Amino acid sequence: MKRRLSAVLALAMVLSVFAAPASAARPFPSVIDLPNGWAPEGITAGNGTTVYVGSLATGSVLKADVRTGMWSPLVGPAGGPAVGVEYEADANRLWVAGGPTGQVRVYDTSSGSLLETYTFSPAGFLNDVVVTDSAVYVTDSGFAHLNVIPLGDDGALPDPSEVTMLPLSGDFELVPGQFNANGIAATRGWLIVVNSFTGQLFRVDPATGDATEIELGAGVDVRFGDGLEVHGGTLYVVQNQLNRVAVFALGPQLAVALRLGFLSSNTLAVPTTAAWVAGSVYAVNARFGTPVTPDTRYWITRLPSKP
Repeated sequence: MKRRLSAVLALAMVLSVFAAPASAARPFPSVIDLPNGWAPEGITAGNGTTVYVGSLATGSVLKADVRTGMWSPLVGPAGGPAVGVEYEADANRLWVAGGPTGQVRVYDTSSGSLLETYTFSPAGFLNDVVVTDSAVYVTDSGFAHLNVIPLGDDGALPDPSEVTMLPLSGDFELVPGQFNANGIAATRGWLIVVNSFTGQLFRVDPATGDATEIELGAGVDVRFGDGLEVHGGTLYVVQNQLNRVAVFALGPQLAVALRLGFLSSNTLAVPTTAAWVAGSVYAVNARFGTPVTPDTRYWITRLPSKP
């Protein structure tokens, strides 16, 4: 009986050793691998610890959990790239900018089904998206305007014929032949837009398009600014080619922004956009300059929320 009990205990110890790696798996990994060949550009936070990531290569979208590092497909190939993506929590919808296609696609995040496609013309490169209570705003890096999709009082999707273009005026100046308006965010009743080429940030009136440059301080700019993320009074600006995320404290009326420092990691490889989730900043690595092949590795990097 004693020998049998000893054998049972020994077996239990062996099983516990083999089970330990799974049970001790640490949540919130610092790197989340995406499918090889994915070529990400946009990331947006969903409910809980969910993020959605688009593919420049195919226009597909996947759903990932930053707690577990696991992902699953949501949207299949779309016949054009998925650039900026934005989750609309109130309606459980995902908005996707289509780059050179001039299209903005909107999906149901429960089923992945396409709800509507909006086409803008003329279009240069539809880059990033933000959703407010009344409209969806999309930057075009080749033109000095925002593409606008009005939403009904109950959040209803409009007919494709109802889309408009909002000229950017005031301090915003287009530099021909360059990537201009890129990342966009909404806070305090304003829009914030970055000009990737000039390194300027602008406060934009969503009703008139009047743009006022946000003062960043002497010698401070956000060149190579790509995706923007606002959490509370903090603005995160992804600077793609510089492999870092600049962190700013937003002042009253968005007149000024004080740079607090940078977020960086040796796992950043040309990050493009970021999402704030569960106390951390998650940046997708587009790896621009690296050939996109079926075997090219891509991943998400977890960064701290403070410099």
